[in-house]
Amino acid sequence: MPRSRQSSVSPAQRQDALIQRRNTKMARSAHAYVRGNTAQFYAWLDSRAAPRLPVGPAIWICGDCHIGNIGPVADDQGQLHIQIRDFDQSVIGNPAHDLVRLALSLAMAARGSDLPGITTANMMEAMLDGYEAAFPETDDAEPGMPGTIKLVMKQAAKRSWKSLANERTNGAGLELPLGKEFWPIVAKERKAIQAIFRQPELDALAKQWRQRDPTGDVNVLDAAYWRKGCSSLGKLRYAALLDVDGNAVEGDDLCLIDIKEAAASIAPRAKHVRMPRDHAERVVLAAQHLSPALGNRMRPAHLLDKPVFVRELLPQDLKIDIARLHRKQARRVAAFLAHVVGHAHARQMDAATRRSWCQELRRNHSRTLDAPSWLWQAVTGLLSMHERDYLDHCRRYVGGQA
Repeated sequence: MPRSRQSSVSPAQRQDALIQRRNTKMARSAHAYVRGNTAQFYAWLDSRAAPRLPVGPAIWICGDCHIGNIGPVADDQGQLHIQIRDFDQSVIGNPAHDLVRLALSLAMAARGSDLPGITTANMMEAMLDGYEAAFPETDDAEPGMPGTIKLVMKQAAKRSWKSLANERTNGAGLELPLGKEFWPIVAKERKAIQAIFRQPELDALAKQWRQRDPTGDVNVLDAAYWRKGCSSLGKLRYAALLDVDGNAVEGDDLCLIDIKEAAASIAPRAKHVRMPRDHAERVVLAAQHLSPALGNRMRPAHLLDKPVFVRELLPQDLKIDIARLHRKQARRVAAFLAHVVGHAHARQMDAATRRSWCQELRRNHSRTLDAPSWLWQAVTGLLSMHERDYLDHCRRYVGGQA
C-alpha cells in the first residue's frame, strides 16, 4: 500500500472527529435526530408516559425499524427482494417495538413533508392493516407496492457492478477514493483486514456469488475507514475491495465488502430467551431470521479484538430514502412498509402463534379515529419528546459553531 494512502491520524483521533460529526449530523433535522437516537426512543417507551403496548411472541426484531432500514436487497443468487436491511439493534423481543419505530419514522417524514395531521393518523391505521395482512390467517388484502417504492425497485434491478464501482471506487484504478467518505487507515488496521479474509468462512463469503471461481484466491486490493451512517459513527467501520481470482479485472470477480463493529443492542430483549453473547453472531443470526436474502450474505468475525459483522455489498442493495411523502401515496407507503415488517415477523412463528398475535393486535387496534390506538398514543408522545430534545441537542452541540 503506498505511503500516501496510509493514515497519519490515530484511530483515537479519528473517533473524536466521528463523534463530533455524529452530533452535527443529528442536528440537521428532527428526522435525522430521531434516526440517530435509538436510546432515547426506548427510554421513553420504558417510562410512565408511554402507553401499554401489545406484548407479542418473543421473536427476532429489527430493533431500529425506520424507513431507511428497509429497502431492496439481492440474495446470493441475484434475486431481488424488499426486506429489512439493518440489524445492529436486533434482539429477540416484542414485535410491537418494530411497529412503533416504523410509525415514528413515518410520522416524522409526514411532518417534514408538511402533510396534515389527519394524514398521519390515517397512516398509522394503514400500518396496522398492512402488517396484519402479512399473516396468512387473515383475510386482509395485501397492500400493493406504491409508485415511489416501485421506482426504487426498478433502479435496483438495473444496477450492475459498474454502477457500484462508479459510486464507490476510483474506476479503473481499483481503489477506494480517499476523501469525505473513505478515510486512510493505519498499517495495523490494513494488516488485520487482510488477515480476516484468510479465514475459511470469510474466504467462502467472497466466493459465494454464483459467477465467481470457488477455487480462486481472495486478495485485498484496497481498504479504508468508511464514514457512514449516523448511529454507527465512532465505531469501527471499514470498506474492503477484494479480488477473487487474482486477475484484478473489473467485473464479477471483484467484490466490495462492508465491515462493521457490532456493539451491544439498546433494544430490550424478552425475558428468559437465549441469544449469542457475541454481538456479531447476534447480528448475523437476526439477519438470517428477519431478512434471509441479506443474512445469507453476512458472517461474524473479530477485528482488532472487537466483534464485527462482514457482508458483501451488491449493486442492487438500496435503501428507501423518502425525502418527501406525497399525500396520495402516504397511506400506501405506510401499509406496504408495515407489510414487509409483518413478513419478517410472521416467518418466525408457527400457525398457532401467528393466530394468537393477530388476535392480540385486533384487541388493541381501534378502527375509528375517535378512539386512538396504542400506536397513535405512542407516536404522538414520542413526537413531542423528540421535538423538544432535538432543539436541546442543536443548542448544545452546534449552537457555538453557528
